[in-house]
Amino acid sequence: MAKTIILDGESLKIEDVWAVAVEGADAVLGDEARRRVQTCHEAVLRLVAEGEIAYGVTTGFGAFKRKLIAPEQTAALQVNLLRSHAAGVGPLADEETLRAMLLVRANTLAKGYSGVRPVVIDTLLELMRKRVYPVVPVQGSLGASGDLAPLAHLALVLIGEGEAVIDGERLPGDEALRRAGIPPLTLLAKEGLALLNGTAFMTALGALTTLRAERLVCAADVAGALSLEALRGTPAAFDARLVAVRPHPRAIDAAYHLRRLLAGSTFLRPHDPADIQDAYSLRCMPQVHGAVRDAVAYANWVLNIELNSATDNPLVFVDETGHADVISGGNFHGAPVAMAMDYLAMALTDLGSISERRQARLVDPTKHDGALPLFLTEHGGLENGLMIAQYTSAALVSENKVLSHPAVVDNMSTSADVEDHVSMGATATRQAHEVLVNTETVIAIELLCAAQAADFRRRSLPADARLGEGTQVAYDLIRSVVQFWDHDHILAPDIQAVHRLVRKGKLMAAVTAQVGGPKAP
Repeated sequence: MAKTIILDGESLKIEDVWAVAVEGADAVLGDEARRRVQTCHEAVLRLVAEGEIAYGVTTGFGAFKRKLIAPEQTAALQVNLLRSHAAGVGPLADEETLRAMLLVRANTLAKGYSGVRPVVIDTLLELMRKRVYPVVPVQGSLGASGDLAPLAHLALVLIGEGEAVIDGERLPGDEALRRAGIPPLTLLAKEGLALLNGTAFMTALGALTTLRAERLVCAADVAGALSLEALRGTPAAFDARLVAVRPHPRAIDAAYHLRRLLAGSTFLRPHDPADIQDAYSLRCMPQVHGAVRDAVAYANWVLNIELNSATDNPLVFVDETGHADVISGGNFHGAPVAMAMDYLAMALTDLGSISERRQARLVDPTKHDGALPLFLTEHGGLENGLMIAQYTSAALVSENKVLSHPAVVDNMSTSADVEDHVSMGATATRQAHEVLVNTETVIAIELLCAAQAADFRRRSLPADARLGEGTQVAYDLIRSVVQFWDHDHILAPDIQAVHRLVRKGKLMAAVTAQVGGPKAP
Protein backbone atom coordinates (compact mmCIF):
# COMPACT_ATOMS: atom_id res chain seq x y z
CA MET A 1 0.00 0.00 0.00
CA ALA A 2 1.39 3.40 -1.02
CA LYS A 3 2.33 5.64 1.88
CA THR A 4 0.66 8.94 2.68
CA ILE A 5 2.77 12.08 3.03
CA ILE A 6 1.61 14.51 5.72
CA LEU A 7 2.27 18.07 4.59
CA ASP A 8 3.36 20.46 7.32
CA GLY A 9 5.45 22.93 5.31
CA GLU A 10 8.57 21.89 7.18
CA SER A 11 9.62 18.30 6.51
CA LEU A 12 9.02 17.40 2.84
CA LYS A 13 12.00 15.62 1.26
CA ILE A 14 13.07 14.94 -2.30
CA GLU A 15 12.30 11.28 -1.71
CA ASP A 16 8.73 12.24 -0.75
CA VAL A 17 8.34 14.17 -3.98
CA TRP A 18 9.45 11.09 -5.90
CA ALA A 19 7.07 8.88 -3.93
CA VAL A 20 4.11 11.12 -4.80
CA ALA A 21 5.06 12.09 -8.35
CA VAL A 22 6.35 8.75 -9.61
CA GLU A 23 5.16 6.03 -7.26
CA GLY A 24 1.65 7.38 -6.68
CA ALA A 25 1.76 8.04 -2.94
CA ASP A 26 -0.97 10.28 -1.50
CA ALA A 27 -0.49 13.53 0.41
CA VAL A 28 -2.73 15.33 2.90
CA LEU A 29 -2.54 18.58 4.83
CA GLY A 30 -1.55 18.04 8.47
CA ASP A 31 -3.84 19.22 11.26
CA GLU A 32 -1.44 21.73 12.81
CA ALA A 33 -0.58 23.15 9.40
CA ARG A 34 -4.29 23.47 8.67
CA ARG A 35 -4.73 25.60 11.78
CA ARG A 36 -1.80 27.84 10.84
CA VAL A 37 -3.12 28.31 7.35
CA GLN A 38 -6.59 29.23 8.59
CA THR A 39 -5.18 31.73 11.10
CA CYS A 40 -3.17 33.47 8.40
CA HIS A 41 -6.15 33.58 6.05
CA GLU A 42 -8.32 35.22 8.69
CA ALA A 43 -5.63 37.86 9.19
CA VAL A 44 -5.72 38.67 5.47
CA LEU A 45 -9.49 39.08 5.59
CA ARG A 46 -9.11 41.54 8.44
CA LEU A 47 -6.53 43.53 6.50
CA VAL A 48 -8.91 43.87 3.57
CA ALA A 49 -11.83 44.80 5.81
CA GLU A 50 -9.74 47.45 7.56
CA GLY A 51 -8.52 48.98 4.29
CA GLU A 52 -4.84 48.21 4.87
CA ILE A 53 -2.53 48.64 1.88
CA ALA A 54 -0.84 45.34 1.07
CA TYR A 55 0.90 44.49 -2.21
CA GLY A 56 -1.13 42.13 -4.38
CA VAL A 57 -4.00 42.15 -1.90
CA THR A 58 -5.25 45.71 -2.12
CA THR A 59 -2.87 46.88 -4.86
CA GLY A 60 -2.06 45.91 -8.40
CA PHE A 61 0.99 43.82 -9.38
CA GLY A 62 4.49 44.64 -10.61
CA ALA A 63 4.58 48.13 -12.10
CA PHE A 64 0.93 48.53 -10.98
CA LYS A 65 1.96 48.33 -7.34
CA ARG A 66 0.75 51.91 -6.69
CA LYS A 67 -2.73 51.23 -8.05
CA LEU A 68 -5.11 50.70 -5.12
CA ILE A 69 -7.85 48.11 -5.43
CA ALA A 70 -11.25 48.53 -3.78
CA PRO A 71 -12.22 45.77 -1.29
CA GLU A 72 -15.09 44.63 -3.49
CA GLN A 73 -12.64 44.08 -6.39
CA THR A 74 -10.07 41.95 -4.57
CA ALA A 75 -11.55 38.68 -5.83
CA ALA A 76 -11.61 39.91 -9.45
CA LEU A 77 -8.00 41.03 -9.02
CA GLN A 78 -6.93 37.47 -8.25
CA VAL A 79 -8.78 35.94 -11.22
CA ASN A 80 -7.40 38.57 -13.59
CA LEU A 81 -3.91 37.75 -12.34
CA LEU A 82 -4.28 34.08 -13.28
CA ARG A 83 -5.75 34.82 -16.68
CA SER A 84 -3.20 37.47 -17.66
CA HIS A 85 -0.21 35.44 -16.51
CA ALA A 86 -1.18 32.25 -18.35
CA ALA A 87 1.16 33.10 -21.21
CA GLY A 88 3.24 29.92 -21.32
CA VAL A 89 4.40 28.35 -24.56
CA GLY A 90 6.30 25.30 -25.72
CA PRO A 91 6.17 21.64 -24.67
CA LEU A 92 3.78 20.57 -21.93
CA ALA A 93 4.85 19.39 -18.48
CA ASP A 94 4.51 15.63 -18.11
CA GLU A 95 2.39 13.94 -15.45
CA GLU A 96 5.26 13.29 -13.04
CA THR A 97 6.32 16.94 -13.14
CA LEU A 98 2.72 18.10 -12.68
CA ARG A 99 2.19 15.85 -9.67
CA ALA A 100 5.40 17.18 -8.19
CA MET A 101 4.33 20.79 -8.87
CA LEU A 102 0.96 20.28 -7.17
CA LEU A 103 2.68 18.73 -4.16
CA VAL A 104 5.36 21.41 -3.89
CA ARG A 105 2.88 24.26 -4.16
CA ALA A 106 0.63 22.65 -1.55
CA ASN A 107 3.53 22.24 0.88
CA THR A 108 4.68 25.84 0.37
CA LEU A 109 1.20 27.13 1.19
CA ALA A 110 1.04 24.77 4.17
CA LYS A 111 3.75 26.79 5.91
CA GLY A 112 1.01 29.26 6.78
CA TYR A 113 2.45 32.56 5.54
CA SER A 114 0.52 32.91 2.28
CA GLY A 115 -2.96 33.86 3.44
CA VAL A 116 -4.90 31.19 1.54
CA ARG A 117 -7.73 29.06 2.89
CA PRO A 118 -7.03 25.40 3.66
CA VAL A 119 -9.45 24.45 0.89
CA VAL A 120 -7.00 25.85 -1.67
CA ILE A 121 -4.39 23.34 -0.52
CA ASP A 122 -6.96 20.56 -0.34
CA THR A 123 -7.99 21.26 -3.93
CA LEU A 124 -4.40 21.15 -5.18
CA LEU A 125 -4.02 17.74 -3.55
CA GLU A 126 -7.38 16.60 -4.87
CA LEU A 127 -6.27 17.35 -8.44
CA MET A 128 -3.28 15.14 -7.83
CA ARG A 129 -5.35 12.43 -6.15
CA LYS A 130 -7.97 12.34 -8.92
CA ARG A 131 -5.27 12.58 -11.61
CA VAL A 132 -6.55 15.80 -13.09
CA TYR A 133 -3.48 17.21 -14.78
CA PRO A 134 -3.48 20.88 -15.79
CA VAL A 135 -2.14 21.65 -19.25
CA VAL A 136 1.04 23.55 -18.41
CA PRO A 137 3.48 24.79 -21.09
CA VAL A 138 6.99 24.74 -19.62
CA GLN A 139 8.42 27.84 -21.34
CA GLY A 140 7.77 31.39 -20.22
CA SER A 141 9.12 31.54 -16.67
CA LEU A 142 11.94 33.94 -15.81
CA GLY A 143 12.33 32.45 -12.36
CA ALA A 144 11.29 35.72 -10.67
CA SER A 145 8.69 36.49 -9.45
CA GLY A 146 8.97 32.75 -9.47
CA ASP A 147 7.44 30.49 -12.10
CA LEU A 148 4.57 32.80 -12.97
CA ALA A 149 3.45 31.47 -16.34
CA PRO A 150 3.58 27.72 -15.57
CA LEU A 151 1.86 28.21 -12.22
CA ALA A 152 -0.83 30.43 -13.75
CA HIS A 153 -1.76 27.64 -16.17
CA LEU A 154 -1.84 25.20 -13.27
CA ALA A 155 -3.90 27.48 -11.02
CA LEU A 156 -6.51 28.27 -13.69
CA VAL A 157 -7.85 24.74 -13.47
CA LEU A 158 -8.60 25.24 -9.76
CA ILE A 159 -11.18 27.87 -10.71
CA GLY A 160 -12.58 25.87 -13.62
CA GLU A 161 -10.68 27.65 -16.35
CA GLY A 162 -7.70 26.71 -18.51
CA GLU A 163 -7.37 23.11 -19.66
CA ALA A 164 -6.64 19.79 -18.00
CA VAL A 165 -6.12 16.17 -18.99
CA ILE A 166 -8.14 13.47 -17.25
CA ASP A 167 -8.09 9.80 -18.31
CA GLY A 168 -5.99 10.82 -21.30
CA GLU A 169 -8.53 13.33 -22.60
CA ARG A 170 -7.76 17.04 -22.84
CA LEU A 171 -10.73 19.08 -21.63
CA PRO A 172 -11.66 22.60 -20.54
CA GLY A 173 -10.86 23.09 -16.86
CA ASP A 174 -14.49 23.23 -15.71
CA GLU A 175 -15.36 19.98 -17.49
CA ALA A 176 -12.30 18.21 -16.07
CA LEU A 177 -13.28 19.27 -12.54
CA ARG A 178 -16.87 18.15 -13.12
CA ARG A 179 -15.79 14.69 -14.26
CA ALA A 180 -13.50 14.34 -11.25
CA GLY A 181 -16.15 15.59 -8.83
CA ILE A 182 -13.98 18.49 -7.62
CA PRO A 183 -15.78 21.79 -6.87
CA PRO A 184 -14.09 24.79 -8.52
CA LEU A 185 -12.68 27.44 -6.21
CA THR A 186 -13.85 31.02 -5.99
CA LEU A 187 -10.68 32.87 -5.12
CA LEU A 188 -10.52 35.29 -2.23
CA ALA A 189 -7.97 38.01 -1.46
CA LYS A 190 -4.34 37.04 -2.18
CA GLU A 191 -5.15 33.46 -3.18
CA GLY A 192 -4.39 33.87 -6.87
CA LEU A 193 -1.09 35.56 -6.10
CA ALA A 194 -0.17 32.87 -3.59
CA LEU A 195 -0.82 30.16 -6.16
CA LEU A 196 1.43 31.49 -8.90
CA ASN A 197 4.12 33.53 -7.15
CA GLY A 198 6.88 31.06 -6.25
CA THR A 199 9.36 28.46 -7.43
CA ALA A 200 7.14 25.38 -7.63
CA PHE A 201 7.97 24.44 -11.23
CA MET A 202 11.74 24.68 -10.95
CA THR A 203 11.69 23.05 -7.51
CA ALA A 204 9.45 20.19 -8.59
CA LEU A 205 11.38 19.34 -11.76
CA GLY A 206 14.67 20.00 -9.94
CA ALA A 207 13.77 17.52 -7.20
CA LEU A 208 12.92 14.77 -9.69
CA THR A 209 16.07 15.52 -11.69
CA THR A 210 18.29 15.43 -8.62
CA LEU A 211 17.02 12.09 -7.39
CA ARG A 212 17.55 10.57 -10.82
CA ALA A 213 21.04 12.10 -10.86
CA GLU A 214 21.87 10.29 -7.61
CA ARG A 215 20.96 6.99 -9.26
CA LEU A 216 22.85 7.93 -12.40
CA VAL A 217 26.15 8.50 -10.60
CA CYS A 218 25.88 5.02 -9.13
CA ALA A 219 25.16 3.61 -12.59
CA ALA A 220 28.19 5.47 -13.97
CA ASP A 221 30.40 3.76 -11.39
CA VAL A 222 29.00 0.41 -12.52
CA ALA A 223 29.50 1.20 -16.20
CA GLY A 224 33.06 2.41 -15.59
CA ALA A 225 33.92 -0.66 -13.51
CA LEU A 226 32.58 -3.05 -16.16
CA SER A 227 34.48 -1.15 -18.87
CA LEU A 228 37.66 -1.42 -16.80
CA GLU A 229 37.24 -5.19 -16.65
CA ALA A 230 36.46 -5.51 -20.35
CA LEU A 231 39.60 -3.47 -21.13
CA ARG A 232 41.61 -5.54 -18.64
CA GLY A 233 42.56 -2.45 -16.72
CA THR A 234 44.05 -2.11 -13.25
CA PRO A 235 42.20 -1.01 -10.10
CA ALA A 236 45.38 0.40 -8.54
CA ALA A 237 44.15 4.00 -8.88
CA PHE A 238 41.21 3.20 -6.59
CA ASP A 239 43.45 2.29 -3.65
CA ALA A 240 42.05 3.71 -0.41
CA ARG A 241 45.46 5.08 0.58
CA LEU A 242 45.74 7.05 -2.63
CA VAL A 243 42.38 8.83 -2.42
CA ALA A 244 42.76 9.41 1.33
CA VAL A 245 45.65 11.82 0.84
CA ARG A 246 43.45 14.05 -1.34
CA PRO A 247 40.48 13.75 0.98
CA HIS A 248 37.53 14.95 -1.03
CA PRO A 249 34.88 12.83 0.70
CA ARG A 250 32.84 11.95 -2.37
CA ALA A 251 35.92 10.95 -4.35
CA ILE A 252 36.61 8.60 -1.46
CA ASP A 253 33.04 7.31 -1.80
CA ALA A 254 33.51 6.74 -5.54
CA ALA A 255 36.78 4.84 -5.06
CA TYR A 256 35.20 2.72 -2.34
CA HIS A 257 32.22 1.92 -4.55
CA LEU A 258 34.48 0.97 -7.46
CA ARG A 259 36.49 -1.34 -5.21
CA ARG A 260 33.32 -3.03 -3.98
CA LEU A 261 31.98 -3.43 -7.51
CA LEU A 262 35.23 -5.03 -8.66
CA ALA A 263 35.86 -7.21 -5.61
CA GLY A 264 36.82 -10.74 -6.64
CA SER A 265 37.21 -9.93 -10.32
CA THR A 266 39.77 -11.93 -12.32
CA PHE A 267 39.19 -9.84 -15.45
CA LEU A 268 41.47 -7.11 -14.10
CA ARG A 269 45.11 -6.82 -15.16
CA PRO A 270 47.71 -8.07 -12.68
CA HIS A 271 50.49 -5.67 -11.78
CA ASP A 272 52.66 -5.18 -14.86
CA PRO A 273 55.69 -2.84 -14.72
CA ALA A 274 55.44 -2.45 -18.50
CA ASP A 275 51.78 -1.31 -18.30
CA ILE A 276 51.50 0.28 -14.91
CA GLN A 277 48.60 2.72 -15.36
CA ASP A 278 45.49 3.26 -17.49
CA ALA A 279 44.13 6.20 -19.46
CA TYR A 280 42.53 9.06 -17.54
CA SER A 281 38.95 8.00 -18.36
CA LEU A 282 39.63 4.81 -16.38
CA ARG A 283 42.19 5.92 -13.84
CA CYS A 284 40.47 9.17 -12.82
CA MET A 285 36.98 7.81 -12.20
CA PRO A 286 37.09 8.51 -8.43
CA GLN A 287 38.10 12.11 -8.98
CA VAL A 288 35.56 12.85 -11.74
CA HIS A 289 32.66 10.78 -10.41
CA GLY A 290 33.36 12.16 -6.95
CA ALA A 291 33.18 15.75 -8.18
CA VAL A 292 29.86 14.96 -9.88
CA ARG A 293 28.64 13.57 -6.56
CA ASP A 294 29.50 16.95 -5.02
CA ALA A 295 27.22 18.73 -7.50
CA VAL A 296 24.39 16.27 -6.88
CA ALA A 297 24.77 16.64 -3.12
CA TYR A 298 24.65 20.43 -3.43
CA ALA A 299 21.46 20.26 -5.51
CA ASN A 300 19.95 17.90 -2.95
CA TRP A 301 20.79 20.32 -0.12
CA VAL A 302 19.36 23.35 -1.93
CA LEU A 303 16.17 21.61 -3.00
CA ASN A 304 15.39 20.09 0.38
CA ILE A 305 15.48 23.65 1.76
CA GLU A 306 13.43 25.03 -1.13
CA LEU A 307 10.77 22.35 -0.75
CA ASN A 308 9.96 23.69 2.71
CA SER A 309 10.21 27.40 1.98
CA ALA A 310 7.61 30.15 1.73
CA THR A 311 8.32 31.52 -1.74
CA ASP A 312 5.45 33.85 -2.59
CA ASN A 313 5.17 37.60 -2.03
CA PRO A 314 4.12 39.29 0.13
CA LEU A 315 4.19 37.02 3.18
CA VAL A 316 1.89 37.41 6.15
CA PHE A 317 3.27 37.06 9.68
CA VAL A 318 0.66 36.72 12.43
CA ASP A 319 1.74 37.11 16.07
CA GLU A 320 0.15 35.54 19.14
CA THR A 321 -2.29 38.46 19.50
CA GLY A 322 -3.58 38.01 15.96
CA HIS A 323 -1.83 41.11 14.65
CA ALA A 324 -0.54 40.64 11.10
CA ASP A 325 2.46 42.19 9.38
CA VAL A 326 2.51 41.94 5.59
CA ILE A 327 6.11 42.02 4.36
CA SER A 328 7.14 42.33 0.74
CA GLY A 329 10.40 40.68 -0.22
CA GLY A 330 12.10 38.45 -2.73
CA ASN A 331 11.64 34.84 -1.57
CA PHE A 332 10.26 34.04 -5.02
CA HIS A 333 13.64 34.69 -6.66
CA GLY A 334 14.96 31.43 -8.06
CA ALA A 335 18.69 32.15 -7.77
CA PRO A 336 19.45 29.33 -5.28
CA VAL A 337 17.75 26.69 -7.43
CA ALA A 338 19.08 28.17 -10.68
CA MET A 339 22.69 28.02 -9.53
CA ALA A 340 22.30 24.49 -8.21
CA MET A 341 20.73 23.32 -11.47
CA ASP A 342 23.38 24.99 -13.63
CA TYR A 343 26.06 23.31 -11.51
CA LEU A 344 24.28 19.97 -11.80
CA ALA A 345 23.99 20.29 -15.59
CA MET A 346 27.70 20.98 -15.95
CA ALA A 347 28.59 18.07 -13.68
CA LEU A 348 26.35 15.60 -15.51
CA THR A 349 27.78 16.78 -18.82
CA ASP A 350 31.25 15.85 -17.58
CA LEU A 351 29.95 12.49 -16.34
CA GLY A 352 28.71 11.75 -19.85
CA SER A 353 31.93 13.02 -21.37
CA ILE A 354 34.18 10.64 -19.44
CA SER A 355 31.80 7.76 -20.19
CA GLU A 356 31.93 8.46 -23.93
CA ARG A 357 35.74 8.38 -23.79
CA ARG A 358 35.60 4.93 -22.18
CA GLN A 359 33.23 3.79 -24.92
CA ALA A 360 35.65 5.02 -27.57
CA ARG A 361 38.33 2.80 -26.03
CA LEU A 362 36.02 -0.21 -25.94
CA VAL A 363 35.26 -0.10 -29.67
CA ASP A 364 38.81 0.70 -30.88
CA PRO A 365 41.45 -2.10 -30.68
CA THR A 366 44.26 0.45 -31.02
CA LYS A 367 43.31 1.75 -27.57
CA HIS A 368 43.77 -1.58 -25.75
CA ASP A 369 45.54 -4.92 -26.07
CA GLY A 370 43.59 -5.95 -29.19
CA ALA A 371 41.57 -8.72 -27.54
CA LEU A 372 38.35 -6.89 -28.38
CA PRO A 373 37.43 -6.67 -32.08
CA LEU A 374 36.85 -3.37 -33.86
CA PHE A 375 33.39 -2.05 -32.96
CA LEU A 376 32.82 -5.19 -30.89
CA THR A 377 31.68 -7.37 -33.79
CA GLU A 378 33.06 -10.66 -35.11
CA HIS A 379 31.98 -9.82 -38.64
CA GLY A 380 33.53 -6.42 -39.19
CA GLY A 381 33.10 -5.07 -42.70
CA LEU A 382 29.96 -7.00 -43.47
CA GLU A 383 28.55 -5.83 -40.13
CA ASN A 384 29.10 -2.68 -38.11
CA GLY A 385 28.55 -3.86 -34.57
CA LEU A 386 28.40 -1.08 -31.99
CA MET A 387 30.10 1.53 -34.18
CA ILE A 388 27.11 3.88 -34.20
CA ALA A 389 26.33 3.42 -30.52
CA GLN A 390 29.44 5.43 -29.73
CA TYR A 391 28.37 8.00 -32.35
CA THR A 392 25.12 8.46 -30.46
CA SER A 393 26.96 9.01 -27.20
CA ALA A 394 29.25 11.53 -28.89
CA ALA A 395 26.23 13.41 -30.25
CA LEU A 396 24.54 13.52 -26.84
CA VAL A 397 27.70 14.68 -25.09
CA SER A 398 28.11 17.44 -27.66
CA GLU A 399 24.48 18.50 -27.15
CA ASN A 400 25.03 18.55 -23.39
CA LYS A 401 27.90 20.98 -23.80
CA VAL A 402 25.46 23.49 -25.29
CA LEU A 403 22.77 22.78 -22.69
CA SER A 404 25.19 23.22 -19.80
CA HIS A 405 25.82 26.88 -20.55
CA PRO A 406 24.70 28.45 -17.24
CA ALA A 407 21.28 30.08 -17.46
CA VAL A 408 21.63 32.07 -14.24
CA VAL A 409 24.31 34.36 -15.68
CA ASP A 410 21.73 35.87 -18.03
CA ASN A 411 19.24 38.57 -17.07
CA MET A 412 16.22 40.24 -18.65
CA SER A 413 14.45 43.25 -17.16
CA THR A 414 10.64 43.09 -17.07
CA SER A 415 7.55 44.84 -15.72
CA ALA A 416 8.66 48.33 -16.70
CA ASP A 417 12.01 47.72 -14.98
CA VAL A 418 10.45 47.01 -11.58
CA GLU A 419 11.48 43.37 -11.94
CA ASP A 420 14.95 44.16 -13.19
CA HIS A 421 16.89 41.08 -12.14
CA VAL A 422 15.60 37.56 -12.71
CA SER A 423 17.07 34.10 -12.11
CA MET A 424 16.26 32.09 -15.25
CA GLY A 425 15.80 29.24 -12.77
CA ALA A 426 13.17 27.44 -14.83
CA THR A 427 15.49 27.49 -17.84
CA ALA A 428 18.37 26.18 -15.73
CA THR A 429 16.19 23.36 -14.42
CA ARG A 430 14.83 22.38 -17.82
CA GLN A 431 18.38 22.31 -19.20
CA ALA A 432 19.61 20.21 -16.28
CA HIS A 433 16.77 17.77 -16.89
CA GLU A 434 17.63 17.46 -20.58
CA VAL A 435 21.29 16.91 -19.72
CA LEU A 436 20.24 14.25 -17.21
CA VAL A 437 18.20 12.30 -19.77
CA ASN A 438 20.99 12.54 -22.34
CA THR A 439 23.59 11.38 -19.83
CA GLU A 440 21.41 8.50 -18.67
CA THR A 441 21.43 7.38 -22.30
CA VAL A 442 25.19 7.79 -22.59
CA ILE A 443 25.73 5.65 -19.49
CA ALA A 444 23.25 3.08 -20.83
CA ILE A 445 25.27 2.86 -24.06
CA GLU A 446 28.46 2.35 -22.07
CA LEU A 447 26.80 -0.47 -20.14
CA LEU A 448 25.69 -2.02 -23.43
CA CYS A 449 29.18 -1.76 -24.94
CA ALA A 450 30.90 -2.93 -21.76
CA ALA A 451 28.73 -6.06 -21.51
CA GLN A 452 29.48 -6.88 -25.15
CA ALA A 453 33.18 -6.27 -24.59
CA ALA A 454 33.18 -8.41 -21.43
CA ASP A 455 31.84 -11.34 -23.45
CA PHE A 456 34.68 -10.99 -25.93
CA ARG A 457 37.23 -10.51 -23.14
CA ARG A 458 36.08 -13.73 -21.47
CA ARG A 459 37.20 -15.71 -24.52
CA SER A 460 40.83 -14.75 -23.86
CA LEU A 461 40.72 -15.60 -20.15
CA PRO A 462 40.71 -18.90 -18.26
CA ALA A 463 37.39 -20.74 -18.17
CA ASP A 464 36.85 -19.89 -14.52
CA ALA A 465 37.34 -16.12 -15.02
CA ARG A 466 34.80 -14.07 -13.13
CA LEU A 467 33.58 -10.52 -13.00
CA GLY A 468 33.45 -8.52 -9.80
CA GLU A 469 30.77 -8.95 -7.16
CA GLY A 470 28.90 -5.88 -8.31
CA THR A 471 29.67 -5.92 -12.03
CA GLN A 472 28.47 -9.52 -12.34
CA VAL A 473 25.06 -8.49 -11.00
CA ALA A 474 24.99 -5.58 -13.44
CA TYR A 475 26.05 -7.81 -16.34
CA ASP A 476 23.31 -10.34 -15.54
CA LEU A 477 20.70 -7.58 -15.39
CA ILE A 478 21.82 -6.16 -18.73
CA ARG A 479 21.73 -9.59 -20.31
CA SER A 480 18.19 -10.08 -19.01
CA VAL A 481 17.03 -7.33 -21.38
CA VAL A 482 19.69 -7.32 -24.15
CA GLN A 483 21.44 -10.35 -25.59
CA PHE A 484 24.98 -10.64 -26.95
CA TRP A 485 25.28 -8.74 -30.22
CA ASP A 486 26.10 -11.61 -32.60
CA HIS A 487 24.71 -9.98 -35.76
CA ASP A 488 23.66 -6.46 -36.74
CA HIS A 489 20.12 -5.55 -35.79
CA ILE A 490 18.24 -2.40 -34.85
CA LEU A 491 20.14 -0.90 -31.95
CA ALA A 492 17.68 1.69 -30.61
CA PRO A 493 15.47 -0.78 -28.65
CA ASP A 494 18.55 -2.20 -26.90
CA ILE A 495 19.65 1.30 -25.84
CA GLN A 496 16.15 2.04 -24.59
CA ALA A 497 15.98 -1.22 -22.63
CA VAL A 498 19.22 -0.51 -20.76
CA HIS A 499 18.23 3.14 -20.29
CA ARG A 500 15.11 1.96 -18.46
CA LEU A 501 17.28 -0.02 -16.05
CA VAL A 502 19.24 3.15 -15.29
CA ARG A 503 16.30 5.58 -15.18
CA LYS A 504 14.04 3.47 -12.99
CA GLY A 505 16.82 2.72 -10.51
CA LYS A 506 16.74 -1.04 -11.13
CA LEU A 507 20.46 -1.19 -11.84
CA MET A 508 21.31 0.73 -8.66
CA ALA A 509 18.93 -1.39 -6.58
CA ALA A 510 20.32 -4.69 -7.85
CA VAL A 511 23.95 -3.71 -7.37
CA THR A 512 23.33 -2.13 -3.96
CA ALA A 513 21.61 -5.29 -2.78
CA GLN A 514 24.78 -7.21 -3.63
CA VAL A 515 27.63 -4.91 -2.54
CA GLY A 516 25.96 -2.29 -0.34
CA GLY A 517 25.48 1.42 -0.90
CA PRO A 518 27.79 3.67 -2.88
CA LYS A 519 29.12 5.53 0.18
CA ALA A 520 32.25 4.63 2.10
CA PRO A 521 31.53 3.51 5.68
